[in-house]
Amino acid sequence: MNRKIKIHTLGPKGTNCEKAGYLWLESKKVDGDVELYSTLEDALIEVRKNTHDLLLGCAVYPNLHKIVFENLDFLEIQDSFVMPTWNMVLAKNHSSSSNMEELTIACHPAPSHLAYTYSQDVRFVSSNVQAALECISGNVTACITTLKAAQDNNLKIMQDFGEIPMCFTIHGHRD
Repeated sequence: MNRKIKIHTLGPKGTNCEKAGYLWLESKKVDGDVELYSTLEDALIEVRKNTHDLLLGCAVYPNLHKIVFENLDFLEIQDSFVMPTWNMVLAKNHSSSSNMEELTIACHPAPSHLAYTYSQDVRFVSSNVQAALECISGNVTACITTLKAAQDNNLKIMQDFGEIPMCFTIHGHRD
């Protein structure tokens, strides 16, 4: 009997990590699902519970080093691969009248340099998709997000930074 693999990673639906999880399953020709969490630290709690589950991380995730070194008792990096992200964009809500000088930008910490080139008023969120959700809710006037999240949430693209070749890591239980 073949066991279905569960990959636990950063959500919500539509993140680059979700995309990478499904790409990894497909490339390994493995049957599995991708489970999404608000942080990798939350995903790690579930991975700890099942020795067959995997954690998918992103090399630029702000605390990936802590996840690795604080869990050496049971976890190890077992694979890594490079996948281009969806285009990263600066976007705003269509109803927002803000000009470039008065932006409040939601952003995941990893691409924060992109946000700071447009505003010093940057608010960190848990993922690129969450940044788009903060923008459509009106909590901020703009966001650094993925083109997919901007399109899914009907945001107006102000700047397109293109795809970013990104390293993703697969973490599993030590033998």
